[in-house]
Amino acid sequence: MKILLDTHIILWALSGSKKLSPKVRKIISDEANDIYISIVSPWEIEIKHDRFPEKMPIGSDELLSYCSMAGFKRLSIRPGHISLLKDLDQGIHADPFDRIMICQAKAEDMLLITHDDKIAQYGMDHIMKV
Repeated sequence: MKILLDTHIILWALSGSKKLSPKVRKIISDEANDIYISIVSPWEIEIKHDRFPEKMPIGSDELLSYCSMAGFKRLSIRPGHISLLKDLDQGIHADPFDRIMICQAKAEDMLLITHDDKIAQYGMDHIMKV
């Protein structure tokens, strides 16, 4: 199965946070699954790190390095991902990073794992709320 991790799930997985449920830990550690991060995650991390380094102590380079060590694959943004944005209800979620990840998951037939209640409101088969 192809799995796309939302940014906060990536951070929890890399830090061994107890916020990560046993179910998600099992999915991530299952070698049969391909674990991906969207290229928007390091972008989002870098913005937060630049603005609030005390709250986000790592930058994009460190995140990418840790993800690489963990065996996570990178997913670039493709035109097909962008074209799906028009199909999303804009009233549910305005965050552009989350919206493109939803479209990436749908276009690439991936399961997007998130803890974000707003993302879960889309009710798509490609979204798993933990």
